[in-house]
Amino acid sequence: MSSRDAIVIDSVGHRYGERVALAEVSFAVGRGEIFALLGPNGGGKTTLFRILSTLMLPTTGTVRIFEDDVRERPAAVRRHLGVVFQAPALDERLTVAENLRFHGRCYGLRGRLLESRIDAALESVSLGERRHDLVLTLSGGMRRRVELAKALLHEPPVLVLDEPSTGLDPRARRELRDTLAELRARAGTTVVLTTHLMDEAAAGDRVAILDRGHLVAIGSPATLTAEVGGDVVWISAREPEALATRIGARFDLRVEVVEGRVRLERTRAHEFVTDLIEAFPGEVDSVTLSRPTLEDVFVHHTGHRFE
Repeated sequence: MSSRDAIVIDSVGHRYGERVALAEVSFAVGRGEIFALLGPNGGGKTTLFRILSTLMLPTTGTVRIFEDDVRERPAAVRRHLGVVFQAPALDERLTVAENLRFHGRCYGLRGRLLESRIDAALESVSLGERRHDLVLTLSGGMRRRVELAKALLHEPPVLVLDEPSTGLDPRARRELRDTLAELRARAGTTVVLTTHLMDEAAAGDRVAILDRGHLVAIGSPATLTAEVGGDVVWISAREPEALATRIGARFDLRVEVVEGRVRLERTRAHEFVTDLIEAFPGEVDSVTLSRPTLEDVFVHHTGHRFE
């Protein structure tokens, strides 16, 4: 484990009976990184979140957080972690401060230390003025920030969040991302979050893309999209399989059919479209092209759309 690493995941596998949820997944998360686990439902990201947060043990492999193994020293691992679950864990009939006070006592915090931690946690998520408000009066975005403040009470160096934007509108999602970035900048907090939202993953320093339990790609969003190989072209046609074969042979390209449409990657695609229409007159119904996104990275590595 490098001194620069906060988390090391080494050949982690997990099964639910005969179903493989994780298949020999390995990567490291650097200290102070904002790291996204991106994948569709069933991809394995929630299983990995549960292993990281010590809710379950991996079937095979090891996970270490600051040198502490989740299997051998789970109590020590928990001291490193602040955890925000997908399901809300707030008492709506208590105030913001009362929710935090109860949570802090579970960690053994008392008296002036607890109150100072509550003040600091609420200020870090810009909720200091709402400390006496009942949780049931808060918006969804504010409630998510209260969850985040709870996780920060014991000043953990690592924060793990499961689908943190669930139920939030676009503005609240942006506010949450800004809060996480401020935490990293101010305290050097390492943030690991699971998500199925492309924009949320793209805001991180690095992204690990999971599909059906396999790690299919990892890197910065810019690096991953640059690997796609140019613009992404989607073609609608009456006979997509036959057209894909002929386009591949005619232009010496890797061409595939994804969900009934022809897909290819090409530099200077706007010039290629003219050649395509001229080469196959009357066979192309429509063409769209765009710069590659993380969804295109997913298709590039898996051969199917992000579900």
